[in-house]
Amino acid sequence: MQTDLQKILSISGYSGLYRYLSQARHGVVVESLKDKKRICLPTAAKMSSLSDITIYTETSEDLMLKDVFVKIREKYSAEKILSHKSSTEELMSFFGEIVPEYSKNKVFASHVKKIVEWYNLLQEYDMLEFTEKETTSEENAISEENAATDESVATEEEQ
Repeated sequence: MQTDLQKILSISGYSGLYRYLSQARHGVVVESLKDKKRICLPTAAKMSSLSDITIYTETSEDLMLKDVFVKIREKYSAEKILSHKSSTEELMSFFGEIVPEYSKNKVFASHVKKIVEWYNLLQEYDMLEFTEKETTSEENAISEENAATDESVATEEEQ
C-alpha cells in the first residue's frame, strides 16, 4: 500500500502515529493507526507530518525521515528491527549502522527511539511504500505565474 507521509502525523502529547482525515470546524480529524479511533484535535495542537521531519547530519544536508525509513527497509527487508524499548547503546549502535553520518551532538537516543517506534508501526501496518509528491500541471502553472510576478516586481523596483 502506498503511504503519503504528509498525512501521517506525530502529535505532541499523544503516543503513536495518526492519519490525517479531514479539516473540522475548530481543528482537524485524525485517526490512530493502532486502534483506528478518531479524534478531533484543536488547531493549536502541535502536530508534525512525518514528511517534514529531518535528521541532523555532519554534512551540510539534513536527511529526510523518509530516506531513513528506506535505508532501514533496504537493510532489514521484512525482518522486524529492534524494539524502541531497547537500551540506549543498542539504539544508537543500530542508528549508527543505518545513518553513519548522523550528528552525534544533535541526535539523541529519544529521537532514535521515536524513529524506531514509528518504523515498526508503519511496518506492522504495511505502510513502508511511500508515494512521491507529483506536481500537477495546475501547481506548475501557479508556480510559473508566481515566478513571473516576482520578476515583474523586481523589474519595477529597479526602475
